[in-house]
Amino acid sequence: MVRAWIMDNDSCNQRQPHMTDPPQFIDLDGLKKIGVLYWKIDADNYEKEGLLQKIRDERGYKYSDCITCCPDKLPDYENKLTIFFTEHLHSDEEIRFIMEGSGYFDVRNPEDKWIRIECVKGDMIVIPAGIYHRFTLDTNDHMKTMRLFVGEPVWTPINRPADDHPKRQEYLQSLRQAQTA
Repeated sequence: MVRAWIMDNDSCNQRQPHMTDPPQFIDLDGLKKIGVLYWKIDADNYEKEGLLQKIRDERGYKYSDCITCCPDKLPDYENKLTIFFTEHLHSDEEIRFIMEGSGYFDVRNPEDKWIRIECVKGDMIVIPAGIYHRFTLDTNDHMKTMRLFVGEPVWTPINRPADDHPKRQEYLQSLRQAQTA
């Protein structure tokens, strides 16, 4: 099961867990309230299991590819990790299925605090369009991820500040509507 928590304010070594003391864990309902979705999938037997295909069909994910983030597989490795860890948003969902390894996706909550989501083999998360987020590996320095898209792949990060971006405004509106429902 996925683990998520409010991060501390220590900016040293992005690959550490950075939990507050005492830890402030966020459950799946808390993630769902900010638009982050989660599934646990059998990474070794996902084709036979069928859950990934069911999710793809229900959500319209037509395109996928795989990326391995580790020093010997990702060209310009250190620079890429710096780019991935720069706070940004996208105009489309970011869908990731972890096939090997582990790392962290950080998302901003409505109070502008970081929530760190620990992702390990078998985790699949959807980060909504318009939410500020970033990614880093943990100290294991390895993650193989399937990236899924509704249409053609779009990897364009829109770095913060981007509060006037239409997808950011839509995301904030969806949070306001969820609070009043």
